[in-house]
Amino acid sequence: MKFTRVFACLALAGMSGSAFATNGDNLIGLGAQSRALGGTGTAAFFGSENSLSNPALLGKMQGSEFAIGGTIFMPDVKATTDVAGMMGSATSDADLSIIPEVSMAHRINDNLTFGLGMYGTAGMGVDYRGTSMDNALLFQGYTNLQLMKFVPSLAYNSGPFGLGAAAVIQYGALDINYIGPLGNSVGDGTATDLGFGVNLGAYYDITKQLTVGLTYQSEISMNYDNQLTIAADGFGLGPNGMGIIASNDLAQPAEIKAGIAYTTGPWMFTGDYKRIMWSDADGYKSFNWDDQDVFALGAKYSANGWWVGFGYNHGEDPLSVLPNAAGMTGYANQAINMFNNHFFPAVVEDHLTLGGGIAIGKNTMLEGALVYADEVSKTIDTGSISGLLGAGNPDALPANATTHTVDHSQLGITVSVRMNF
Repeated sequence: MKFTRVFACLALAGMSGSAFATNGDNLIGLGAQSRALGGTGTAAFFGSENSLSNPALLGKMQGSEFAIGGTIFMPDVKATTDVAGMMGSATSDADLSIIPEVSMAHRINDNLTFGLGMYGTAGMGVDYRGTSMDNALLFQGYTNLQLMKFVPSLAYNSGPFGLGAAAVIQYGALDINYIGPLGNSVGDGTATDLGFGVNLGAYYDITKQLTVGLTYQSEISMNYDNQLTIAADGFGLGPNGMGIIASNDLAQPAEIKAGIAYTTGPWMFTGDYKRIMWSDADGYKSFNWDDQDVFALGAKYSANGWWVGFGYNHGEDPLSVLPNAAGMTGYANQAINMFNNHFFPAVVEDHLTLGGGIAIGKNTMLEGALVYADEVSKTIDTGSISGLLGAGNPDALPANATTHTVDHSQLGITVSVRMNF
């Protein structure tokens, strides 16, 4: 466990300062092949990188494999607002990070295969520190959520079907700090936690060409001391205010995935559906995140010593905009909306992917993938916030008198070396 913590700390240090939200705050896929094919991998066998996407597929492994690589992630996030009558905009400095991936698998006997993976799997953040005082309306905000998973797994295969299970050890770090609406400093440094979950998977070969797969990833409970409550108190939403955000729990949500893979000649076509249950996860449900439906498609052409692939991934924006619901003031609604929009802008939806691999030795392949998410712009009303800050009365201005807009696009480059023995 000590080794796991040390590795996770080093990995998170490399990932710090990034905003790599894709499907919510999850990467669309793990490994060069999965990311090249739209984040699919529930039914498609990609080797040792299937440890987390569907551990049952390790049952298709022959011999042993080791893969190591990472993703250079480059998000572009810009916030623009005139809250409280102050107009301005700034681009987040959290525009570059490196996300590591390491995986291995070894066939034990005809029916059992062992796998092991370490992945940077999820995260989000912005960095508006250092913006000019003309942009103090951006709260000099800094947020950084990073998650690293250590995943030992075991797969059983017999004939056309396979089962798999993985123990998931998750190390997380969260830091939220900003200059509050009244000019006060809000934040308590970085908090970390260790959580545990399971990943269960199955596949069935309907024919030699057609495979279906199904996986379930459990929710992983996490608690980050003095992060959410202190940050929420700065806007009157925490335990010392309205009590809407009353704990520091921020669980990584459960997921259910189903997939299909069809091979004909040199081509393989893949499709995945994923349901991410944000609305049931502690923390996210308090910030009104919706469950997210994710659809992914991929195609791969393989030849002797090389392959190319492409794909598409669509995940609905999980950040719902609260209406003026019964029992909640217009200010509370807008404060939660602005907190999501400004500090955790998980608004991108569509991803185009491309990748390929080439043999660089008898048993070694160099692989890469490119993931691009086009710019999404989202605007929320902040008139009640401006009214409170300006006139001391959240109803002093129309609800839509001022706004907050975030623009977010992404580019990710994954490189991996895969070795078979």
